[in-house]
Amino acid sequence: MMLTQNFRSMFREYDVRGRLSAEELNEASVARIAAAFAVFLRRRNVSRIVVGYDSRECSPGFRDIAVRAFLDLGLEVFDLGLSLSPVCYFAQHYLDSPGAMMITASHNPDGWSGFKLASEKSVTLTKDDIQELLAIVESGETVETRPGSVHVVNVRDAYIENIVSRVKLNPENLPRVVVDAANGGAGVFAYEVLHRLGCLTFQLNCDPDTSFPRYFPNPSDVRARELLKRTLLHPYVHADIAISFDGDGDRIGVLDENGENIWADKLLLLLIKPLLERKPGASVVFDVKCTQAIADFLNAHGGVPVMWNTGHSYIKRKMREVDADLGGERSGHLYLGGDLYWGFDDAIFAAAKLLEAISWEAKPISQLVAQFPAYHVSSEIAAPCADTLKYDVVERVKSELLRRFPDCEYSTINGLKLYFPEGWGLVRASSNMPELGLVFEAKTPERLREYYDAFRSVLDGFPEVERLWHNDYFANQTRMR
Repeated sequence: MMLTQNFRSMFREYDVRGRLSAEELNEASVARIAAAFAVFLRRRNVSRIVVGYDSRECSPGFRDIAVRAFLDLGLEVFDLGLSLSPVCYFAQHYLDSPGAMMITASHNPDGWSGFKLASEKSVTLTKDDIQELLAIVESGETVETRPGSVHVVNVRDAYIENIVSRVKLNPENLPRVVVDAANGGAGVFAYEVLHRLGCLTFQLNCDPDTSFPRYFPNPSDVRARELLKRTLLHPYVHADIAISFDGDGDRIGVLDENGENIWADKLLLLLIKPLLERKPGASVVFDVKCTQAIADFLNAHGGVPVMWNTGHSYIKRKMREVDADLGGERSGHLYLGGDLYWGFDDAIFAAAKLLEAISWEAKPISQLVAQFPAYHVSSEIAAPCADTLKYDVVERVKSELLRRFPDCEYSTINGLKLYFPEGWGLVRASSNMPELGLVFEAKTPERLREYYDAFRSVLDGFPEVERLWHNDYFANQTRMR
């Protein structure tokens, strides 16, 4: 099998993700990647692995291929079937299996697939680990064969019971909830969790459908929330909150009782408040895309803000490093650790804990969010740029922005976050899509537009970056968060 540059570009910062094609993901390449991951695990004396897959049409076939490769190289395999990433991580603990493979491309469009991989519980492979895996693929290295074994297991009931046992809602104030799984796998789990917690729950697109007939499950896509908003506000529904999930259940999106979007960094603030009440001085890890309101609130209330790289592997490992109880990303990943949970990103558990917080506050979620510092903010804007070019382009964009704004403070933790007098702008290479990601935040709508225009004027000078940007907030009206 010819290993092209496009094939190598699938080995990203914290997972493997690519298109279904002769060059990238197909039966032969999946077998080779799975065999290489078995070697990776055997190097670490890991002999047990849980395997789950998302609701894409290609996923069951890729599962069959991966399981055969694992059996040929002597692993004990726990086959979860249709699953979610957090269910896969839960199964690592439940089945005492350090190894894990979740076959998913998360929120990437149809026509993509990939693998989230782990060699120890609750944390996934790092950038260096992924490069080691690629080196094994390239070398064709193998290990001595020995007979493996496979167990078909269903952990759904145990997973649901585990979540329900960790959450207690106020029985006098049970929220009315609309749930939208966008025909991904989360609907198979989320409805029963919320129903058992006592919430009156209205379902949207909770049946898995590999064709994703309405829209693709991606909570960051503001267009996908229109039906959710209409349902929430319907006079026969009149829910307190609407919740959406991505395709593999590790990202959450929320609308308040008025149908207004609440980005996940503001949801993180709702979880930070009770954490600091229970554990003063706690550390919280958040990614570079998150609102300044998080650092403001933590500094004002004795918490420790830790800004870090975007990406589930980065956040989980940083939480372990600084002993943080809580973590979050603007994209919808929320991580509960410490004595609350195991520290991995589980959108269904996060949803349950948010509903718990709302039920005991006895206030609308819009009022709870309004207590935090408010900024004007953009959506996560995607500027298409080839995978093979995007990192080099970001480095050159950074240099040009710093040349134009020499007096601004900045962070290069992940791309460039440029701090203006009344806000900031961020540009970074997306880890899992051929694009650059941009986010802007400011104290006023005028400054927000000014910072966007400053970045746009620089990026328009790079022909490698397409001029038509996706999910571009500035086609819509600016709103406070």
